[in-house]
Amino acid sequence: MLTPTQLLELKNLLEASQNPLFLFDNDTDGLCSFLLLRRLIDRGVGVAIKSFPDLDKTYLRKVHEFNPDYVFVLDKPLISPEFISEVNKMNIPLVWLDHHDVPVNPENIKYFNSMKSEKPSSEPTTYWAWQLSKKKEDLWLAMIGCISDSFLPDFTDEFAKAFPELWKPNVKSAFQGLYDTELGKMARVFGFGLKDRTSNVVKMLKHLCKIKHPNEAFENTGKYALARFEKINRKYQKLLEKAKQFARSKVLYFQYGGELSISAELSNELSYIYPDKAIVVAYIKGTIANVSLRGKNIRQITLKAIEGLENATGGGHKDATGAKMTIDQLPIFKDRVERLVK
Repeated sequence: MLTPTQLLELKNLLEASQNPLFLFDNDTDGLCSFLLLRRLIDRGVGVAIKSFPDLDKTYLRKVHEFNPDYVFVLDKPLISPEFISEVNKMNIPLVWLDHHDVPVNPENIKYFNSMKSEKPSSEPTTYWAWQLSKKKEDLWLAMIGCISDSFLPDFTDEFAKAFPELWKPNVKSAFQGLYDTELGKMARVFGFGLKDRTSNVVKMLKHLCKIKHPNEAFENTGKYALARFEKINRKYQKLLEKAKQFARSKVLYFQYGGELSISAELSNELSYIYPDKAIVVAYIKGTIANVSLRGKNIRQITLKAIEGLENATGGGHKDATGAKMTIDQLPIFKDRVERLVK
């Protein structure tokens, strides 16, 4: 866990920034982390990171474009050495808030990671952003970020009392909150919204930075995000039904292609539907496969399954991971996962 001293240092860095650039992972945890911090200090620009698995050097163009006095990286497990080196040369403080258990060398960086503390814990980045914010009107954003990252936080009861119309009684898990409540639908709308073209993502971010209440989320500019969700969700539901047909053994393996990269969303819901199975969803684009895995101790299985596969990468949390490899390596990876699970 992050200590009170670390949280105070992080908050001081945030408040010292006058023109911060927030680079956040391209998922709902990353998004809500950014929104909480941006709404706290009411300044700064946010950019979703679409490179995987690291924040790569292509995002240096955003540093040059916005000329920030601080760069905050949120919910990203790795940053390329080239990015770090160039930001250091520009004498811009680099502040990194994360919760992934990966080996890093945080030299010349202000690094805050709950998994690297004396008492390691894997709360989502949103959870720690909320510890800095604590703005009651933003509690719903903190809740969205947490349940989207499969975490039911200790402020759930507080949220349920403040926003009963968005929740249900007796929610027992984060996934139940994500798939069976109004708040969960909002979380999924935001997640699909991040997959839009850059200009529309920027509009969504600006809208969410300004609204005062969750009821305003889908008003005005927000109407587009809801309409897009309904469109994507129809495709998503078809893929989900196809994936269910492969739930015949301990490992549910499903692969697909096309323009819609939603392997993480599919694997999350399949894990909710089939909690006793290992879930493997592979998204194929060109010669590359991006794989999302869910299940008990799946991180250990993922790391063993990519051993010896040239340039393959993988990692994440104990029960939720991602991997990237060439499509010719995918059958080997699949066989290894099935063998390791059994």
